Amino acid sequence: MERTFIMLKPGVIQRRIAGEIISRIEKKGLQITAMKMTTLNRDIVRKHYEEHLEQEWYPLVEDFIISGPVIPMVVEGPKAIMLMRKLCGGTFVEKAEPGTIRGDYALGSINPNNVIHASDSPESAEREIAIFFSEEEITSWDDPGKGWA
Repeated sequence: MERTFIMLKPGVIQRRIAGEIISRIEKKGLQITAMKMTTLNRDIVRKHYEEHLEQEWYPLVEDFIISGPVIPMVVEGPKAIMLMRKLCGGTFVEKAEPGTIRGDYALGSINPNNVIHASDSPESAEREIAIFFSEEEITSWDDPGKGWA
């Protein structure tokens, strides 16, 4: 079973579409094993996006992420990282295919308007999960319906 980190960004909560996106994750057959709503401060955002701090677009991302609540989640399943990346679609709206979360829900064409974050590797997933959740907050469970996924 593979774990990945997902974060629904402020625009999702502001537009009241969190349920639709969570439903898409569940319908894909992935398990949500940790989830909470929180408002982030700049220190946490900088820790989360540490590899991007020098990018010219980073200040816009930081301002957007702290502009309202987010929903961080841990999602588990076979090939969860790859499946979530495909489900999310391209980072930039113009590269996000219709039918993907970003292709269907993102606004604008720059990173801050991207509606969801998904870890891009096992190493990133492990690091990002540890920023937002303790092991005690993650509840893995046996899904009796997993044969339907």
